[in-house]
Amino acid sequence: MKIYLVGGAVRDELLGLAVRERDWVVVGARPEELLDQGFKPVGKDFPVFLHPQTGEEYALARTERKTGPGYRGFDTMFSPDVTLEQDLERRDLTINAIARDEATGQLVDPFHGQRDLQERWLRHVSPAFVEDPVRVLRLARFAARFAPLGFRVAPETMELLRDIAARGELDALVSERVWQETQRALEMPAPRQFFEVLREGNALPVIFPEIHALFGVPQPEQWHPEIDTGVHTMMVLDQATQLTEDPVVRFAALVHDLGKATTPTHELPRHVAHEERGVGIVEELCDRLRIPNAYRELGVLVSRYHLHMHKVVELRPNTVLELLESLDAFRRPARFEQFLLACEADARGRKGLEERDYPQSEYLRRAREAAASTTLSAEEREGLQGFEIAKRLHDKRVHALKELKRQYETKATPRDPAH
Repeated sequence: MKIYLVGGAVRDELLGLAVRERDWVVVGARPEELLDQGFKPVGKDFPVFLHPQTGEEYALARTERKTGPGYRGFDTMFSPDVTLEQDLERRDLTINAIARDEATGQLVDPFHGQRDLQERWLRHVSPAFVEDPVRVLRLARFAARFAPLGFRVAPETMELLRDIAARGELDALVSERVWQETQRALEMPAPRQFFEVLREGNALPVIFPEIHALFGVPQPEQWHPEIDTGVHTMMVLDQATQLTEDPVVRFAALVHDLGKATTPTHELPRHVAHEERGVGIVEELCDRLRIPNAYRELGVLVSRYHLHMHKVVELRPNTVLELLESLDAFRRPARFEQFLLACEADARGRKGLEERDYPQSEYLRRAREAAASTTLSAEEREGLQGFEIAKRLHDKRVHALKELKRQYETKATPRDPAH
């Protein structure tokens, strides 16, 4: 029996990165041998055990054979006769197919993963890569993680992505797994690369048709020097990535303009009422992928109100108060801050305007503070009931916002039309 450290732990060690979890492969052993040593069985489809002291996963070496469509269409075979090389060959990328001998520390690298680490390639191990459509998502996620280190997808691997898409294998992906990989990608240092890889591999129209539909849709050059809505969306995601590590904000940035894909051709390049049309598309996307409510709620708010936000300094005080109430800004201050970040990302996600100031955020923060600090005294409430109290408070808050508007000194900012 021989034991090897495998997968991400070896890869990250060689890259000089912190190792978050360690997985092991056991070669030449039977399940009974691990059970006798106190290992706890946890695997359902194949023997995986937890170490009695460390709790780390130890899996018996295994091979896989394609038997049906999708990522579940595999038969798994394990026995003491399965070699380490056979186990490594079933893995997705060469950089994930390196092992380290527990006893000697020697690296085992039959598929030249160390070379690809040095040359910064994300490359498939074998043609069997095409048998599992989840690998498309995993590859895109690895691109989102490692792009800042200079990694890119090998050309021959990109061809396999296109082959998977052409064969219809992506149709077998289940919603939960698509969202799981997407959510993890949104947490990565370069989430834009997740969607760029899917697009280059012809997977975006199948997995995210709403985002794919944005590419090639023109916008007014006056407000969007980048012109293309898909390019703008990727730039907004980049800006959100710079502003925050919060994946919820990044998601809202990604979906804020989905309504532009449905603009009638004769209205282009303007996009009148695209923000409201986008709300339904965001909700349909969230329904399809079973996306959590926190993402859905912020995505809907940013789609519906991002134009209000861009011109907030120009809005009437009554409209500003209505915006704050629609955002539930008084009861949900944390989500309010998420909304501001996503809108700032939209304003900066434009060619040549990446460093622009965005005073709108500070203005609306001050407006929220002014309205929230405005209350009714006991004397002001006297003799009033229910709706009358609410109206009196509303009027007093509007008055406070009028004072703020008069006092506020702002730099001139171009008004974004309904485009």
